[in-house]
Amino acid sequence: MTQLKNDTFLRALLKEPVEYTPIWMMRQAGRYLPEYRATRARAGSFMGLCTSPDYATEVTLQPLERFPLDAAILFSDILTVPDAMGLGLYFAEGEGPKFERPLRDESAIRALTVPVLDKLQYVFDAVSSIRKALDGRVPLIGFSGSPFTLACYMIEGGGSDDFRHVKAMLYSRPELLHHILAVNAQTVTDYLNAQIDAGAQAVQIFDTWGGALSHAAYKEFSLAYMQRIVAGLKREADGRRVPVIVFTKNGGQWLEEIAAIGADCVGLDWTTDIGQARARVGDKVALQGNFDPNALFGSPAAIEAEASRILAAYGQGSGHVFNLGHGISQHADPEHAAALVAAVHRLSRQYHQ
Repeated sequence: MTQLKNDTFLRALLKEPVEYTPIWMMRQAGRYLPEYRATRARAGSFMGLCTSPDYATEVTLQPLERFPLDAAILFSDILTVPDAMGLGLYFAEGEGPKFERPLRDESAIRALTVPVLDKLQYVFDAVSSIRKALDGRVPLIGFSGSPFTLACYMIEGGGSDDFRHVKAMLYSRPELLHHILAVNAQTVTDYLNAQIDAGAQAVQIFDTWGGALSHAAYKEFSLAYMQRIVAGLKREADGRRVPVIVFTKNGGQWLEEIAAIGADCVGLDWTTDIGQARARVGDKVALQGNFDPNALFGSPAAIEAEASRILAAYGQGSGHVFNLGHGISQHADPEHAAALVAAVHRLSRQYHQ
Protein backbone atom coordinates (compact mmCIF):
# COMPACT_ATOMS: atom_id res chain seq x y z
CA MET A 1 0.00 0.00 0.00
CA THR A 2 1.12 3.58 -0.70
CA GLN A 3 2.78 5.46 2.15
CA LEU A 4 0.45 7.92 3.88
CA LYS A 5 1.18 11.52 2.95
CA ASN A 6 -0.98 12.92 5.77
CA ASP A 7 -1.32 10.79 8.91
CA THR A 8 -2.32 13.67 11.25
CA PHE A 9 -5.73 12.09 11.90
CA LEU A 10 -4.25 8.73 12.94
CA ARG A 11 -1.62 10.38 15.15
CA ALA A 12 -4.26 12.53 16.90
CA LEU A 13 -6.38 9.44 17.61
CA LEU A 14 -3.35 7.89 19.33
CA LYS A 15 -2.58 11.16 21.18
CA GLU A 16 0.76 11.47 19.38
CA PRO A 17 2.15 14.95 18.60
CA VAL A 18 0.57 16.76 15.63
CA GLU A 19 1.12 20.14 14.00
CA TYR A 20 -2.59 21.06 13.95
CA THR A 21 -5.96 19.57 14.93
CA PRO A 22 -7.20 17.28 12.12
CA ILE A 23 -10.78 17.51 10.88
CA TRP A 24 -13.26 15.38 9.00
CA MET A 25 -17.07 15.66 8.99
CA MET A 26 -19.68 13.02 9.61
CA ARG A 27 -21.64 12.49 6.38
CA GLN A 28 -19.05 14.58 4.53
CA ALA A 29 -20.00 12.82 1.29
CA GLY A 30 -23.68 13.69 1.03
CA ARG A 31 -26.59 15.63 -0.36
CA TYR A 32 -25.23 19.09 0.53
CA LEU A 33 -22.71 18.63 -2.33
CA PRO A 34 -24.11 19.19 -5.85
CA GLU A 35 -21.57 16.72 -7.27
CA TYR A 36 -22.91 14.04 -4.90
CA ARG A 37 -26.46 14.70 -6.05
CA ALA A 38 -25.34 14.34 -9.67
CA THR A 39 -23.65 10.99 -8.99
CA ARG A 40 -26.65 9.81 -6.98
CA ALA A 41 -28.89 10.60 -9.96
CA ARG A 42 -26.63 8.56 -12.25
CA ALA A 43 -26.65 5.65 -9.80
CA GLY A 44 -30.45 5.65 -9.81
CA SER A 45 -30.90 5.08 -6.08
CA PHE A 46 -29.13 5.35 -2.74
CA MET A 47 -28.50 1.60 -2.63
CA GLY A 48 -27.26 1.84 -6.22
CA LEU A 49 -24.54 4.12 -4.85
CA CYS A 50 -23.76 1.88 -1.87
CA THR A 51 -23.57 -1.37 -3.78
CA SER A 52 -21.33 -0.07 -6.60
CA PRO A 53 -17.65 0.13 -5.60
CA ASP A 54 -17.07 2.61 -8.45
CA TYR A 55 -19.84 4.98 -7.36
CA ALA A 56 -18.92 4.57 -3.68
CA THR A 57 -15.33 5.49 -4.52
CA GLU A 58 -16.42 8.50 -6.55
CA VAL A 59 -18.60 9.99 -3.81
CA THR A 60 -16.12 9.18 -1.01
CA LEU A 61 -13.50 11.30 -2.77
CA GLN A 62 -15.79 14.22 -3.68
CA PRO A 63 -15.47 16.14 -0.38
CA LEU A 64 -11.68 15.66 -0.46
CA GLU A 65 -11.55 17.38 -3.84
CA ARG A 66 -13.37 20.38 -2.32
CA PHE A 67 -11.89 20.61 1.18
CA PRO A 68 -8.44 19.75 2.65
CA LEU A 69 -9.94 17.17 5.03
CA ASP A 70 -7.65 14.92 7.07
CA ALA A 71 -9.57 11.66 6.58
CA ALA A 72 -11.92 9.97 4.15
CA ILE A 73 -14.80 7.81 5.34
CA LEU A 74 -16.17 4.87 3.40
CA PHE A 75 -19.43 5.74 1.65
CA SER A 76 -21.91 3.12 2.79
CA ASP A 77 -24.84 2.76 5.19
CA ILE A 78 -25.15 1.11 8.59
CA LEU A 79 -28.19 -0.85 7.37
CA THR A 80 -26.19 -2.95 4.92
CA VAL A 81 -25.62 -5.33 7.85
CA PRO A 82 -29.28 -6.17 8.64
CA ASP A 83 -29.94 -6.25 4.90
CA ALA A 84 -27.34 -9.03 4.64
CA MET A 85 -29.27 -10.84 7.41
CA GLY A 86 -32.26 -11.07 5.08
CA LEU A 87 -34.57 -8.43 6.55
CA GLY A 88 -35.32 -6.89 3.15
CA LEU A 89 -34.01 -3.31 3.19
CA TYR A 90 -35.79 -0.80 0.95
CA PHE A 91 -36.06 2.98 0.80
CA ALA A 92 -39.55 4.51 0.76
CA GLU A 93 -39.66 7.90 -0.98
CA GLY A 94 -39.70 10.63 1.66
CA GLU A 95 -39.74 8.09 4.52
CA GLY A 96 -36.16 6.81 4.70
CA PRO A 97 -35.05 3.19 5.16
CA LYS A 98 -37.55 0.42 5.90
CA PHE A 99 -37.39 -3.34 6.40
CA GLU A 100 -39.87 -5.73 4.81
CA ARG A 101 -39.43 -8.29 7.59
CA PRO A 102 -38.84 -6.56 10.96
CA LEU A 103 -37.97 -8.78 13.93
CA ARG A 104 -41.22 -8.94 15.87
CA ASP A 105 -41.92 -12.62 16.62
CA GLU A 106 -39.86 -15.05 18.62
CA SER A 107 -39.32 -17.59 15.87
CA ALA A 108 -37.80 -14.98 13.53
CA ILE A 109 -35.57 -13.70 16.33
CA ARG A 110 -34.38 -17.18 17.31
CA ALA A 111 -33.60 -17.87 13.63
CA LEU A 112 -31.36 -14.80 13.33
CA THR A 113 -27.74 -15.77 12.67
CA VAL A 114 -24.48 -14.10 11.66
CA PRO A 115 -24.68 -13.67 7.86
CA VAL A 116 -22.12 -14.92 5.38
CA LEU A 117 -19.79 -11.97 4.79
CA ASP A 118 -19.84 -12.68 1.04
CA LYS A 119 -23.17 -10.82 0.99
CA LEU A 120 -21.25 -7.67 1.93
CA GLN A 121 -18.39 -8.15 -0.54
CA TYR A 122 -19.43 -4.96 -2.36
CA VAL A 123 -18.51 -3.02 0.81
CA PHE A 124 -15.06 -4.59 1.05
CA ASP A 125 -14.52 -4.04 -2.68
CA ALA A 126 -15.42 -0.37 -2.15
CA VAL A 127 -12.90 -0.09 0.71
CA SER A 128 -10.14 -1.53 -1.49
CA SER A 129 -11.12 0.71 -4.41
CA ILE A 130 -11.23 3.87 -2.26
CA ARG A 131 -7.93 3.06 -0.60
CA LYS A 132 -6.30 2.67 -4.02
CA ALA A 133 -7.88 5.90 -5.32
CA LEU A 134 -6.74 7.85 -2.26
CA ASP A 135 -3.15 6.92 -3.09
CA GLY A 136 -2.02 7.73 0.45
CA ARG A 137 -3.54 11.24 0.48
CA VAL A 138 -5.31 10.72 3.82
CA PRO A 139 -6.38 7.70 5.91
CA LEU A 140 -9.63 5.83 5.21
CA ILE A 141 -12.20 5.26 7.97
CA GLY A 142 -14.41 2.18 7.94
CA PHE A 143 -17.55 2.00 10.06
CA SER A 144 -20.61 0.16 11.29
CA GLY A 145 -23.67 0.84 13.36
CA SER A 146 -23.62 -0.38 16.96
CA PRO A 147 -25.49 -3.57 17.86
CA PHE A 148 -28.23 -1.62 19.66
CA THR A 149 -28.66 0.99 16.92
CA LEU A 150 -28.93 -1.76 14.31
CA ALA A 151 -31.44 -3.58 16.54
CA CYS A 152 -33.61 -0.46 16.70
CA TYR A 153 -34.04 -0.48 12.91
CA MET A 154 -34.36 -4.27 12.77
CA ILE A 155 -37.16 -4.37 15.36
CA GLU A 156 -38.97 -1.12 14.56
CA GLY A 157 -38.80 -1.83 10.82
CA GLY A 158 -37.31 1.61 10.13
CA GLY A 159 -36.72 4.88 11.91
CA SER A 160 -38.70 5.61 15.08
CA ASP A 161 -39.64 8.52 17.32
CA ASP A 162 -40.29 6.47 20.46
CA PHE A 163 -38.62 3.03 19.93
CA ARG A 164 -41.79 1.47 21.23
CA HIS A 165 -41.22 -2.01 19.84
CA VAL A 166 -37.56 -2.32 20.81
CA LYS A 167 -38.22 -1.01 24.33
CA ALA A 168 -41.23 -3.28 24.75
CA MET A 169 -38.92 -6.20 23.99
CA LEU A 170 -36.20 -4.81 26.27
CA TYR A 171 -38.55 -4.64 29.26
CA SER A 172 -40.75 -7.68 28.59
CA ARG A 173 -38.49 -10.17 26.79
CA PRO A 174 -34.90 -9.00 27.41
CA GLU A 175 -33.51 -12.43 26.48
CA LEU A 176 -34.78 -11.98 22.92
CA LEU A 177 -33.16 -8.57 22.59
CA HIS A 178 -29.93 -9.98 24.01
CA HIS A 179 -29.98 -12.67 21.31
CA ILE A 180 -30.33 -10.04 18.56
CA LEU A 181 -27.56 -7.95 20.13
CA ALA A 182 -25.19 -10.92 20.45
CA VAL A 183 -25.69 -11.82 16.77
CA ASN A 184 -25.23 -8.15 15.81
CA ALA A 185 -22.04 -7.81 17.89
CA GLN A 186 -20.42 -10.83 16.25
CA THR A 187 -21.53 -9.66 12.80
CA VAL A 188 -20.18 -6.14 13.35
CA THR A 189 -16.87 -7.52 14.65
CA ASP A 190 -16.47 -9.69 11.53
CA TYR A 191 -17.65 -6.85 9.27
CA LEU A 192 -15.20 -4.28 10.66
CA ASN A 193 -12.31 -6.76 10.62
CA ALA A 194 -13.06 -7.45 6.95
CA GLN A 195 -13.03 -3.70 6.27
CA ILE A 196 -9.63 -3.50 8.01
CA ASP A 197 -8.38 -6.41 5.88
CA ALA A 198 -9.60 -4.54 2.78
CA GLY A 199 -7.70 -1.39 3.73
CA ALA A 200 -9.58 0.65 6.37
CA GLN A 201 -7.00 2.45 8.54
CA ALA A 202 -9.39 3.37 11.39
CA VAL A 203 -12.92 2.26 12.25
CA GLN A 204 -15.87 3.96 13.94
CA ILE A 205 -18.88 2.43 15.69
CA PHE A 206 -21.95 4.67 15.35
CA ASP A 207 -24.26 4.23 18.34
CA THR A 208 -26.85 6.70 17.10
CA TRP A 209 -29.70 5.53 19.34
CA GLY A 210 -27.87 4.39 22.49
CA GLY A 211 -28.65 7.77 24.06
CA ALA A 212 -32.37 6.92 23.96
CA LEU A 213 -31.86 4.30 26.69
CA SER A 214 -32.12 4.66 30.46
CA HIS A 215 -28.90 4.82 32.45
CA ALA A 216 -28.93 1.15 33.41
CA ALA A 217 -30.23 -0.09 30.05
CA TYR A 218 -27.50 1.76 28.14
CA LYS A 219 -24.77 -0.13 29.95
CA GLU A 220 -26.47 -3.52 29.59
CA PHE A 221 -27.90 -3.29 26.08
CA SER A 222 -25.52 -0.95 24.24
CA LEU A 223 -22.16 -0.38 25.91
CA ALA A 224 -21.53 -4.03 26.84
CA TYR A 225 -21.93 -5.11 23.22
CA MET A 226 -19.69 -2.34 21.89
CA GLN A 227 -17.07 -3.46 24.39
CA ARG A 228 -17.38 -6.98 22.99
CA ILE A 229 -16.73 -5.64 19.46
CA VAL A 230 -13.74 -3.53 20.50
CA ALA A 231 -12.20 -6.60 22.19
CA GLY A 232 -12.55 -8.60 18.97
CA LEU A 233 -11.16 -6.09 16.47
CA LYS A 234 -7.85 -6.33 14.67
CA ARG A 235 -5.78 -3.44 15.96
CA GLU A 236 -2.86 -3.47 13.56
CA ALA A 237 -2.52 -3.39 9.76
CA ASP A 238 0.21 -2.21 7.39
CA GLY A 239 2.57 -2.15 10.37
CA ARG A 240 0.65 0.47 12.34
CA ARG A 241 -2.21 0.59 14.84
CA VAL A 242 -5.80 0.71 13.56
CA PRO A 243 -7.58 3.11 15.96
CA VAL A 244 -11.17 2.52 17.04
CA ILE A 245 -13.67 5.38 17.61
CA VAL A 246 -16.90 4.84 19.56
CA PHE A 247 -19.65 7.45 19.22
CA THR A 248 -22.89 7.44 21.22
CA LYS A 249 -25.15 10.36 20.33
CA ASN A 250 -26.47 11.91 23.57
CA GLY A 251 -23.95 9.79 25.46
CA GLY A 252 -22.20 12.53 27.43
CA GLN A 253 -23.39 11.26 30.81
CA TRP A 254 -21.56 7.94 30.22
CA LEU A 255 -18.23 9.35 29.10
CA GLU A 256 -16.15 7.63 31.76
CA GLU A 257 -17.80 4.27 31.08
CA ILE A 258 -17.39 4.62 27.30
CA ALA A 259 -13.74 5.60 27.71
CA ALA A 260 -13.14 2.39 29.68
CA ILE A 261 -14.18 -0.14 26.98
CA GLY A 262 -10.84 -0.15 25.17
CA ALA A 263 -11.46 2.19 22.19
CA ASP A 264 -8.82 4.77 21.26
CA CYS A 265 -11.25 7.66 20.86
CA VAL A 266 -14.70 8.71 22.08
CA GLY A 267 -16.91 10.81 19.85
CA LEU A 268 -18.94 13.64 21.39
CA ASP A 269 -22.09 15.36 20.21
CA TRP A 270 -22.51 19.10 20.76
CA THR A 271 -24.34 18.83 24.10
CA THR A 272 -21.14 18.06 26.04
CA ASP A 273 -18.41 20.62 26.73
CA ILE A 274 -15.23 19.17 25.25
CA GLY A 275 -13.00 20.76 27.90
CA GLN A 276 -15.03 19.17 30.70
CA ALA A 277 -15.02 15.89 28.76
CA ARG A 278 -11.22 15.99 28.56
CA ALA A 279 -10.99 16.61 32.30
CA ARG A 280 -13.30 13.65 32.96
CA VAL A 281 -11.51 11.06 30.80
CA GLY A 282 -7.95 12.30 31.31
CA ASP A 283 -5.40 10.61 29.07
CA LYS A 284 -7.43 7.41 28.59
CA VAL A 285 -8.74 8.28 25.11
CA ALA A 286 -8.69 10.89 22.38
CA LEU A 287 -11.87 12.91 21.82
CA GLN A 288 -13.68 13.57 18.55
CA GLY A 289 -16.15 16.39 17.99
CA ASN A 290 -18.11 18.42 18.66
CA PHE A 291 -19.32 21.29 16.50
CA ASP A 292 -23.12 21.58 16.23
CA PRO A 293 -23.92 20.76 12.57
CA ASN A 294 -26.57 23.48 12.54
CA ALA A 295 -23.93 26.07 13.42
CA LEU A 296 -22.95 25.75 9.74
CA PHE A 297 -26.08 27.81 9.01
CA GLY A 298 -24.40 30.74 10.75
CA SER A 299 -22.17 33.27 9.02
CA PRO A 300 -18.54 32.33 8.23
CA ALA A 301 -17.47 34.64 11.08
CA ALA A 302 -19.81 32.86 13.50
CA ILE A 303 -18.56 29.48 12.27
CA GLU A 304 -14.98 30.55 12.93
CA ALA A 305 -15.87 31.85 16.39
CA GLU A 306 -17.54 28.55 17.34
CA ALA A 307 -14.59 26.54 16.03
CA SER A 308 -12.25 28.78 18.04
CA ARG A 309 -14.33 28.23 21.18
CA ILE A 310 -14.20 24.42 20.84
CA LEU A 311 -10.46 24.39 20.15
CA ALA A 312 -9.80 26.61 23.18
CA ALA A 313 -12.03 24.43 25.36
CA TYR A 314 -10.00 21.34 24.45
CA GLY A 315 -6.77 23.26 24.98
CA GLN A 316 -3.14 22.41 24.41
CA GLY A 317 -1.85 19.13 23.08
CA SER A 318 -2.87 16.26 20.85
CA GLY A 319 -5.80 13.89 21.22
CA HIS A 320 -8.51 16.01 19.56
CA VAL A 321 -10.04 15.19 16.18
CA PHE A 322 -12.33 18.04 15.17
CA ASN A 323 -15.68 16.91 13.81
CA LEU A 324 -19.35 17.73 13.79
CA GLY A 325 -21.46 16.46 16.69
CA HIS A 326 -23.50 14.51 14.11
CA GLY A 327 -23.95 14.39 10.33
CA ILE A 328 -23.80 17.50 8.16
CA SER A 329 -27.23 18.75 7.04
CA GLN A 330 -28.23 18.29 3.41
CA HIS A 331 -29.13 22.00 3.45
CA ALA A 332 -25.66 23.18 4.53
CA ASP A 333 -23.75 25.53 2.23
CA PRO A 334 -20.51 23.86 1.02
CA GLU A 335 -18.78 27.25 1.34
CA HIS A 336 -19.60 27.24 5.05
CA ALA A 337 -18.10 23.77 5.41
CA ALA A 338 -14.99 25.09 3.66
CA ALA A 339 -14.86 27.98 6.15
CA LEU A 340 -14.97 25.52 9.06
CA VAL A 341 -12.15 23.35 7.71
CA ALA A 342 -9.98 26.39 7.04
CA ALA A 343 -10.66 27.86 10.48
CA VAL A 344 -9.79 24.63 12.31
CA HIS A 345 -6.54 24.18 10.41
CA ARG A 346 -5.48 27.80 10.96
CA LEU A 347 -6.64 28.37 14.53
CA SER A 348 -5.51 25.03 15.97
CA ARG A 349 -1.78 25.43 15.30
CA GLN A 350 -1.37 27.57 18.43
CA TYR A 351 -2.39 24.55 20.55
CA HIS A 352 0.30 22.27 19.11
CA GLN A 353 3.55 24.14 19.74
